[in-house]
Amino acid sequence: MFGDCHIHMVLDGVYYKDSIAAHRAGTRDDIIIPRLEDYARRGITYLRDGGDAYGAGERARELAPDYGITYRTPTFNICLRGRYGAFIGRTFDTLKDYRELVAEVKRRGGNFIKLMISGIMDFDCYGRITSEPLTLAQMKELFSIAHGEGFAVMAHANGAETILNALEAGVDSVEHGAYMTDEAVRALAGSDAVWVPTLVTIGNLIGCGRYPDDVLNHILETQLHNVAECARLGGRIALGSDAGAYKVYHGQGAEDEYDLLKRALGDKTDAILSEGESLIQKRF
Repeated sequence: MFGDCHIHMVLDGVYYKDSIAAHRAGTRDDIIIPRLEDYARRGITYLRDGGDAYGAGERARELAPDYGITYRTPTFNICLRGRYGAFIGRTFDTLKDYRELVAEVKRRGGNFIKLMISGIMDFDCYGRITSEPLTLAQMKELFSIAHGEGFAVMAHANGAETILNALEAGVDSVEHGAYMTDEAVRALAGSDAVWVPTLVTIGNLIGCGRYPDDVLNHILETQLHNVAECARLGGRIALGSDAGAYKVYHGQGAEDEYDLLKRALGDKTDAILSEGESLIQKRF
């Protein structure tokens, strides 16, 4: 089994507010340990966390070696104040604030920097993304600071222009990557970045009744097409489920993601994912 290159230990796949609240008074080993045990039972021995401001990912990294798991965390994810991501991470207003957050990640032994550079998909309306993205100039400054401190950058990114800008700014991994144009797919495939498409965050919503299935199916088919095209062009792709997101459960999410990736990648799935995960493990 492959590793899961995008999880959120702090979340449970059910309701984010309750799952975060469970760790507010202190991280809960009784929640974290069963998840690590389940990952180990499934043969998943590499986990890359997307970060949280409540210490769950850090605690999981401390415990993970007991279960034969290599665990990587950015400590917390970082976003510009007023943009998407504040509910789970830390925010900044100025470059000085951001530098201080990067320095804190380093002091706390964080493995990389996780930046939120766009909003998320609006599952009620195809093509719509919540929250304004960062500009190219902002990305260049933020990525440069992170790289200057020896960190790779994992970027939550949706939208073709956002992804093109992130690639120009030197992003190391693109998370989600919804609504890419042909130009963006070609640019991603021709870059050194690894794409972690998190298809299961769409696929597992189909049929649940929370969002229109016609919208969900359209988004998923577009993503599957782009994954297949990126791979055809030689792009690097890794498995990441975004475990903890709604209807994406720890452990099972990685298996669900693999099944969806196989729909796009076919017989080459294992070879492509092995290369992508190898690059993620080296960089992060």
